Amino acid sequence: MSKMCRYCFKHIRDRDELVTASNWFRLRPFHYRCFELLQQDTRPKAGTWNPVNGSVGTGVVIVMAVISIWMFTTGTLGAIGDIIGVLALYPIILRLLSYIIFELPLPKFIENKKDN
Repeated sequence: MSKMCRYCFKHIRDRDELVTASNWFRLRPFHYRCFELLQQDTRPKAGTWNPVNGSVGTGVVIVMAVISIWMFTTGTLGAIGDIIGVLALYPIILRLLSYIIFELPLPKFIENKKDN
């Protein structure tokens, strides 16, 4: 089962081509080339697409996991700390959804890709 790029509407064949991005509670798959074009087309504003997978997304998830665990296990900032801990779970949940919905169904790498 292949996923379709939301920019060029062609199939994404493997995880090597995939960039999953989020924008205001929406999660969409893109080819890495299409995502670069999307970023160039989009003016800098609050509604830009942010990558969820890749090294940047993984770094954000690690930092937010540390913040969330710290806020839940200590009494730092009291109830406000608990709210911050819950809000820090958002990128972690996005990354998990991205992995389950978009990355798992795709093969890791296809050597001889044929253009569609």
